[in-house]
Amino acid sequence: MKNRYIDLMEKSLAAYSDEHISDYLGRVRAEGLTEHGFPRLTANIGILIAHGRRTYLLPIFTEMMDLCCDMFLRPYVKAANEFSVREIVCCIDEVEKAGAVEDEHIRRWKQKISAIIPEACYNYIVEKETDRITNWAIFGAVSEYARFHFGLGENLDFIDRQLSCQFQWLDENGMYRDNKGEIPHQPIMYDFVSRGLFAMLLHWGYRGKYYEKIDTCLREAGLLTLKMQSSNGEIPFGGRSNQFLHNEPWMMLLFEYEASRYAKEGNNELAMAFKSAISRALDVTEYWLNRQPIRHIKNRYPTETKYGCEGYAYFDKYMITAASNLYAAYLLCDESVETVPSADHTPTALLTTDYFHKLFLKSGGYALEFDTNGDPHYDANGLGRVHREGAPSTVCLSSPCPSDPKYTLDIEKPFAFSLCSAIRENDAFRFGAEGTVKYEVLEFGTDHHSASATLLCHMTETRVIEERYVVNENGVEIRLEGKGEIGYALPALAFDGEVSAEITFDETTLNISYMGWVCRYTTSGKITDLCKLAANRNGRYRTFIATAQDTLTVKIEIFKA
Repeated sequence: MKNRYIDLMEKSLAAYSDEHISDYLGRVRAEGLTEHGFPRLTANIGILIAHGRRTYLLPIFTEMMDLCCDMFLRPYVKAANEFSVREIVCCIDEVEKAGAVEDEHIRRWKQKISAIIPEACYNYIVEKETDRITNWAIFGAVSEYARFHFGLGENLDFIDRQLSCQFQWLDENGMYRDNKGEIPHQPIMYDFVSRGLFAMLLHWGYRGKYYEKIDTCLREAGLLTLKMQSSNGEIPFGGRSNQFLHNEPWMMLLFEYEASRYAKEGNNELAMAFKSAISRALDVTEYWLNRQPIRHIKNRYPTETKYGCEGYAYFDKYMITAASNLYAAYLLCDESVETVPSADHTPTALLTTDYFHKLFLKSGGYALEFDTNGDPHYDANGLGRVHREGAPSTVCLSSPCPSDPKYTLDIEKPFAFSLCSAIRENDAFRFGAEGTVKYEVLEFGTDHHSASATLLCHMTETRVIEERYVVNENGVEIRLEGKGEIGYALPALAFDGEVSAEITFDETTLNISYMGWVCRYTTSGKITDLCKLAANRNGRYRTFIATAQDTLTVKIEIFKA
């Protein structure tokens, strides 16, 4: 598996042409470091050279390393060094072990890294445990521990001080609330990031003041994360920095840590479950990296359009982050733990805390994710994901369509849309995806063959729709009950930036054919084309609705064409 990590790192780097790398170096020569994308690119080039890949880049790599190490020692240059020092330190270790560069370079780089003064190098310095600093403090702690681990620093007190304010952000499941603990709208990826940094600390041997708290957090939330992974290997949707190729590799880091933990404890079944989850995540990462030209986000729009990207989520930073995160998982990978790839068919039902407001159901190769209080800038209420093992994630829906997106889309009037209930109000439909609609999870659970849940969708103070979901190997069965005309919204993928799906429908059936697969909706009601477009990070969607009086059923099936 370690070789597979390196192979995928090389595929990630292949997205950068030699000319692109040279131009990037030219910009940094002229402007200095302004963010952590350049050190990240530098480190990953070096790591690949150490593994015998892209060795012809050695001359430009050494110049890039010199620039990075010099910039770390300039107090007026704080370009997110919390992220970068760890990566550069790991790179030095790799090229030194491989004998890939001359000793003179290694000595010079080590000397500069050893001279780092944390308070001058990093942006966020913790003074007391009540400081309201989120995961940048952990990044700084891990970079400092990397220096200590590789013999280039010894400031252990600084590390504990950085960690001291972090435990106020954990919920009762050990998940990390990166939005300063505010309810609602905690981003899933930033929970993963913070816990992954904790895992890296413990992997490298941290046993300081906060070891027990960190270990407890990782153990509790690790098992939940395994249940949250979709059947085809993806992290949950939810919040910023989602739907990028770097997402799954960071989840792999968490799973590698837990696989090693349970193998050491003699729980081989659970260790192999985590390893199988890693295999699924590697598969989905490789799927996207094999599609040419390589993009850094899960759509096929030209990179220059920045479709689906926040302002900070540009190619130069986030494409190489996929390689960086793959390397982090590589570091924690224990190949002595047996990997037996297997399907994810075990019935599972999980409800997070209200901070993350997600409900997960999985069974028979299908995976559902609900958001009961979606962030209007990134998500929407309702059933926001239906995945089927082996099928393209977006053939049905992989994440909801937000009403007020903080990322780039190509439609004029975005609106909240998901798989959700609806009512007719003043000759127009009101959807359960909207932020003013309230959800209540009545019950959720599993039996031997399926997972199920019942929710109340409070459309208004007086109109409530009961939603019943059952998922198994035959698909997703939905039953709605309410008074008067009720509906269920049906998204139909139309365009992913490159490929247009084929959409056909009649009164009771809607088919979306895409990449050799079909998503089929069938209903007891009547299907109507809303003649509006919705959009999310993955592409554009035509919107449909199934309607009936008082009771409505909808079935979702995903199958090969």
